[in-house]
Amino acid sequence: MAGDGIGPEIMEQGVAVLSAVAEKFGHEVSYKEALCGAHAIDEVGDPFPEETFQACEEADAVLFASVGDPKFDNNPSAKVRPEQGLLAMRKKLGLYANIRPVETFDCLVHKSPLKDELVRGADFVCIRELTGGMYFGKKQEPAVNADGVEDALDTNYYSRPEVERILRVGYQYARARRKHLTVVDKANVLASSRLWRKVAQEMMGEYPDVTTDFMYVDNAAMRMIQDPRFFDVIVTENTFGDILTDEGSCITGSMGLLPSASTGSSTPVFEPIHGSWPQGKGLNIANPLAQILSVAMLFEYFDLKNEGKLIREAVNASLDQNVRTPEIQVEGGEKYGTKEVGAWIVDYIKRA
Repeated sequence: MAGDGIGPEIMEQGVAVLSAVAEKFGHEVSYKEALCGAHAIDEVGDPFPEETFQACEEADAVLFASVGDPKFDNNPSAKVRPEQGLLAMRKKLGLYANIRPVETFDCLVHKSPLKDELVRGADFVCIRELTGGMYFGKKQEPAVNADGVEDALDTNYYSRPEVERILRVGYQYARARRKHLTVVDKANVLASSRLWRKVAQEMMGEYPDVTTDFMYVDNAAMRMIQDPRFFDVIVTENTFGDILTDEGSCITGSMGLLPSASTGSSTPVFEPIHGSWPQGKGLNIANPLAQILSVAMLFEYFDLKNEGKLIREAVNASLDQNVRTPEIQVEGGEKYGTKEVGAWIVDYIKRA
């Protein structure tokens, strides 16, 4: 699902890498393209058509790029938006857990807005609940009420089962890493957050090998900037997770470096964390590495660790040898575009 903006360009490189790795390790992969986002609205009037949903359900995995277009962003009265397709995909496929690793690359630490001594070695995972909270709760669009005042409403609803299942994902990741889980909420203000904290406190005893701590979201946002190496695994609700994961992405120096996975009760989806960047469309300047690393996460999801390892090795080699798109290239370095970076990585994989 290539979607909008730079999506088709980076997807082309992601698929090329996936095919190269599959051939290298003797796997057979079949592909089916599907419409989504603004492209789908233009074609069929729906950002996540039924045909796309069926294709997703029938697949083993979905490789996704991006959705979004300025013609919808700048029109507050638009009845249908590309992002609605993204929310529909998550809800229909039951993708309740969004996994976003934040890992720094030594050769790119200088690109981070934070000081070297704060950033170097930062390595944590944000786990965001993806199908609850304000994004899916009861809404009232802006309208004039009985008192003649225009108002609007978003409901931040969570149930115990929703909280329990995402916390278990958090604990599973913490157990596989450095055994430290930080639950982020706003329990001093929000009733929904108090449910999160209550459930987490009850579940702590099931995971005695994991250190669990709790942090208000404003403190977590500050701590992420002051001391990102403090974190191992963060788990939080939908809205807080959306904001914190974007903040965390800045630590690395480029949003074009970070992949993600969305998992749940149906087909998993693998995608870069960045948006469609319509300003870069067709210019061959978009960084394909987040899309390519999403392919690594796809292989690893199916326990094909060597395949994922080879992709990560190729990405690291490209960075070390300054085969980089403009936003992360060293001063005076050779110019590489989206296609050239992708081709270099494919060649590395074939020669490995």
